[in-house]
Amino acid sequence: MKKLVLLVALFITLIAPNALAGEFLKGKILRIDLSKSVSERKSSDLTLSANGLQFNSSVSLLDIERALQKAEEDDHIAMVFLNLDHFSADMASMEEIRSCLKDFSAAGKPVVAYAASFSNGSYYLGSVADRIFMYPKGEGSLNGLGSTQFFLKDLLDTLSIDVQLIRHGKFKSAGEMYIRNDMSPENREQMEELLGSIWESFTDEMAASRGMEPEKVRSFADGLALGTAQSWLDAGLVDGLKYRDEMEIYLAKLFGTNDPTQVKAIDMEEYIEKLKKGPANKKVAIIYAEGEIAREGSGIVGDKLSRQIAAVRADSTVKAVVFRVNSPGGEVVAADMIRREIELLRKDKPVVASYGSYAASGGYLISAGCDRIIADNTTLTGSIGVFGMIPSFGKAISKNLHVNPVQVGTGPHSGMSSGMTPLSAEEEAWYQEQIEGIYDDFVGVVAEGRSMTTEAVDEIAQGRVWSGKDALEIGLADERGTLLDAIDCAAKLAGKELGKNYRIAVYPEKKSFKDKLKDPTGKGDDKDKPLVRVEDLLHPGLNILARMPYAGIEYQIKNIK
Repeated sequence: MKKLVLLVALFITLIAPNALAGEFLKGKILRIDLSKSVSERKSSDLTLSANGLQFNSSVSLLDIERALQKAEEDDHIAMVFLNLDHFSADMASMEEIRSCLKDFSAAGKPVVAYAASFSNGSYYLGSVADRIFMYPKGEGSLNGLGSTQFFLKDLLDTLSIDVQLIRHGKFKSAGEMYIRNDMSPENREQMEELLGSIWESFTDEMAASRGMEPEKVRSFADGLALGTAQSWLDAGLVDGLKYRDEMEIYLAKLFGTNDPTQVKAIDMEEYIEKLKKGPANKKVAIIYAEGEIAREGSGIVGDKLSRQIAAVRADSTVKAVVFRVNSPGGEVVAADMIRREIELLRKDKPVVASYGSYAASGGYLISAGCDRIIADNTTLTGSIGVFGMIPSFGKAISKNLHVNPVQVGTGPHSGMSSGMTPLSAEEEAWYQEQIEGIYDDFVGVVAEGRSMTTEAVDEIAQGRVWSGKDALEIGLADERGTLLDAIDCAAKLAGKELGKNYRIAVYPEKKSFKDKLKDPTGKGDDKDKPLVRVEDLLHPGLNILARMPYAGIEYQIKNIK
């Protein structure tokens, strides 16, 4: 009986649980090294730091997802080896990669993960693996999610800088840091619920993968139970401790040999290069909207992106579109330009919104009218509200620089946009009226796009930020899914016109490092910029208002690595 137990134990250590019983694996290992940062789009940049010039590159989320989707069906790929050392990605990317790895494993192909140390994020991703190993002298902890917000009112009062915040939405908290020295009760409520929802998603999935109760995983964080690699093993969160050379031998044994050099492997980046492209006359376009929405700058520029969307609409080879949104919001007019082009695009082709880490405020506005909205549990979305901030620096300049600004104008309100004096009661009321009008328009757009009443939208709006998980429950999104799920959804909506064999085309086209050197300012992109812009025709006061962002929900979620 003792010999039988030893044989069973040996069998379990030699093969991953999804390998065919009694058989060694055949084929190649797909090696996915996530030591490079994961970003929405692949990038290569030269940056100047204290250590001199450094070349930084990232791997795109889409490439990882496509590689795993293809490998799942590829008879030549036997398993995935996931290296999580120095892992860096946002929460939504982790969630989507995890979902693809879960599908790969469910197809009967094992996933083995390895790391020298673990954190909240890297373990959340690694926990999906059939076997998880850790460096014997490694360390790490699960400690929950936290957010730190800074409040500047006391500093601004010291400097005599006055800030007036005008908003609609009791949860619209992005400007509170300038007028308060602590969180408002509404902001604290939404942040606690937001972080709680995301942490619940994290721990529920970790626990399910390890066959534990979620409360058990949460207790490891609350009780600071993890630290050394041995503590991770004792807790049942990893399956073994191995040095790197031992890890290579372990992988070799899965293929029936003790010699790692006899095992064939292919790196993910090499594998993605081998993927076949579909026909050029049948495309699903991915339009990326990444960054803060503005009329100019390096994020989502309203003019540029709306013209790109119009070009995709005119392209007869594009049969369906995925609108990939990763934005916390931005300027009113720039956002509305994009919303309008998406509305026109949708009349010609199916458009599916896919949400990354953020699709909030203006980021939600530009995509609310899409045919379907697919989000991650960890997406920050909603924030249907409006705020404007009007600072006045006159007293600060006089007090600190001993310079006295003196204004002359044609009327009582000619200096209301100068930034030198606070708004009068009449001026503040005027701004509030503009804010209310923008909010009503925003609610109307969402109500039409989501087939809801304005009353129902207003109830869940008020500037409140929701997790993607909660957004699904209140009707702000249609389903949970990855970027690949959104592509599949768009393709199905296109039907026979697209078929099953199609090419994925990405817009706007990513500049190469060489092109960036030629045109570092990006002004070359504006060669066909319209001579007259809509926002330039606005009343000067409204033009100032148009610069006010819908939201600046750049919440810093700590300990996500």
